[in-house]
Amino acid sequence: AKAGAIPPLVDLLTSGTEFAKEMAAGTLRELAFENYNQVTIVKAGAIPPLIQLLTSGTAVAKVRAAGALRTLAVGNSDNRVAIAKAGAIPPLVDLLTSGTDVAKENAAGALWNLAFNSDNVVAIVKAGAIPPLVELLTCGTDVAKENAAGAFRNLAVNSDNRVAIAKAGAIPPLVDLLTSGTDVAKE
Repeated sequence: AKAGAIPPLVDLLTSGTEFAKEMAAGTLRELAFENYNQVTIVKAGAIPPLIQLLTSGTAVAKVRAAGALRTLAVGNSDNRVAIAKAGAIPPLVDLLTSGTDVAKENAAGALWNLAFNSDNVVAIVKAGAIPPLVELLTCGTDVAKENAAGAFRNLAVNSDNRVAIAKAGAIPPLVDLLTSGTDVAKE
């Protein structure tokens, strides 16, 4: 990344072959685990093409784009705002029902991370995330259940959301996770 790899990778998100787009999104996700790369990736303009891949990319590109957005939102409040303002929340919510199992995991994880921002909490619920997150709690993979539970933890900071979460039936599957879920889900 320090050698200047990030701008060409961002360019590949829009100009590369389908395979190149998949690989670029995956590589940007991995690079985003380093905090100093997160800023560089966003400044290079990666957010809009990653969001575009959520809706028009291959199944693999959707998985990797959601994973990259998830990682870009970890511990970076500016990125959380930028990702939401660029329009990522509705396509991430759509992936909760239309994506592969791994895409659902990454979308729920991205929403969990984005929900550390109070404005995003409202936007996530307005985009219709509660019902598909409840579905993941009952029918998702272990990782999807963990991520959905984490998203609910952050969404429940808002009192209106707590009512909506309860009305949507999230409480029984959340309670079930306390006994039958993974250690992460139990947290």
